[in-house]
Amino acid sequence: MRSDMRVQQGPPELGPEIWIRGPVALPEDPPPSPAAGLPRRFSWVGTHGGAGVSTLATVYGGHDCGRDWPGPAEPPSVLLVARTHAAGLASALDALEVFRRGEAPHGLDLDAVVLVADAPGRLPRPLAERAKVIESAIDVYRVPWVPAWRLGDLSGRPPREADALGRLTGRAR
Repeated sequence: MRSDMRVQQGPPELGPEIWIRGPVALPEDPPPSPAAGLPRRFSWVGTHGGAGVSTLATVYGGHDCGRDWPGPAEPPSVLLVARTHAAGLASALDALEVFRRGEAPHGLDLDAVVLVADAPGRLPRPLAERAKVIESAIDVYRVPWVPAWRLGDLSGRPPREADALGRLTGRAR
């Protein structure tokens, strides 16, 4: 027996084939899912009363959960909604903490926080600083003060300042 010859014990090792004859077929793309091309559905969840959930669900589509968590038959993608006043921003931070601690119902996916202006104009510095804290933790979409919405007229186009929210929900201008 030659000294450079090895005796293999057990079954031969299997490995990838390195010799391929002929053209290699490219993998086919998977067929598109039935939901492909459809806007993603969201559940709007208010972090406090009067946050604007019903208005946003009407204007942008999706499920209006009020202040409740989505049920099993409702979209698990959650958009938390809060006004930009002190109590609203505090409640948004509290709701974020619920998700951070893993105390939100199983299967929910927190996508973003939507901050709805509580008055026309810029936020006072203390409120702007609280909003920045929220923005440091998650994507935030802002909706400006819309006088027509206050009067109940939801028929017009969403405000240009909220175009990013329109793209997210599939309701772009």
